[in-house]
Amino acid sequence: MDLPILNSKSKTSSVSEIIFNQPVNKELVTQLINSFVSNSHQGTKAQKNRSDVSGGGKKPWRQKGTGRARAGTIRSPIWKGGGVTFAARSKSSNPKKINRKMYKSAMRSILSSLVEENRVVLGSSINIENPKTKDLIDFMNKIGFKGGLIIVNEISENIKLASRNIPNLQIVDVNSIDPISLLRHESTLISEDSLPKLEELLT
Repeated sequence: MDLPILNSKSKTSSVSEIIFNQPVNKELVTQLINSFVSNSHQGTKAQKNRSDVSGGGKKPWRQKGTGRARAGTIRSPIWKGGGVTFAARSKSSNPKKINRKMYKSAMRSILSSLVEENRVVLGSSINIENPKTKDLIDFMNKIGFKGGLIIVNEISENIKLASRNIPNLQIVDVNSIDPISLLRHESTLISEDSLPKLEELLT
């Protein structure tokens, strides 16, 4: 199959149907997204129970004879500054696994769905001479790409520095693509030199 190519004399370029022309498995795509989002959480969010709160090692007063209720620590949940009775813990400690075959199939489904919606274009060469935001914006205007996700074989230092201040633009190398980035952006520009590596990763 053919996809439109922007900065080249030829208007279209042939791409692999194995990657860009497959039936879309929505259930598998949903499973991949859920696992990716869940596994991207750091899993460090938690409330402190009485054993996590610092201090409170000494018994506030003796057990009997004071007329007050017995107390063993100032970090009791009923004390101000104490721990939480039923402290919430992060549920991200158990990662959701998805095997490699399912991952590749789901990524092919995502790319195929983007092609169906005309959200994927190709670029013959994506590079600028200077690490300047203005140069990158001029380059994007020249090829007619308004913004979105750009997938390259390798991110040059000039592209990396020039793209930091441009909103609605994300540039990744072909080894770092993820389902969220592909689905979030309205347009995806793929450099032609990254297609062989993309096919190798997803087949």
